[in-house]
Amino acid sequence: MKKFDPTNAEETGRALAGFGVNLLVTDVENTVLFLTTVLGFSVITSSRDYALLSVNNQLFMLHGDHTYWDNPLPSLLPESGARGGGVELRLYDLDPDQAEQKARDNNHMVLMATADKPHGLRECFLLDPDGYCWVPSVKSGSDP
Repeated sequence: MKKFDPTNAEETGRALAGFGVNLLVTDVENTVLFLTTVLGFSVITSSRDYALLSVNNQLFMLHGDHTYWDNPLPSLLPESGARGGGVELRLYDLDPDQAEQKARDNNHMVLMATADKPHGLRECFLLDPDGYCWVPSVKSGSDP
């Protein structure tokens, strides 16, 4: 990962490469707590408005809904129900058994319990506070 000053928006933007994920969330701090506690993300920088996190050398951004006041994207968000319906945010090489237990310990929703799947992965489906579906997984038969 390229070195940059995470408090400098322009420098951060120029450091991004490849594929990126930015989620609009109702409460940045609440989602950061889920990602760090349940899925082991590391916080690079975080505020009430924005967070930059990493896991497995991949950057993830969160923006509070209120920061997108002049962007048309929030007009597509549902008034109720889960956001990102049909989207799975997959985290490979992240122990699903541990993540599921941490989700349960912290009263987060386990949509599907950890199991070995026919496609060769052991995985579970966890919902974050906004209803985004996170899927930690390891290869079936491997030590988590």
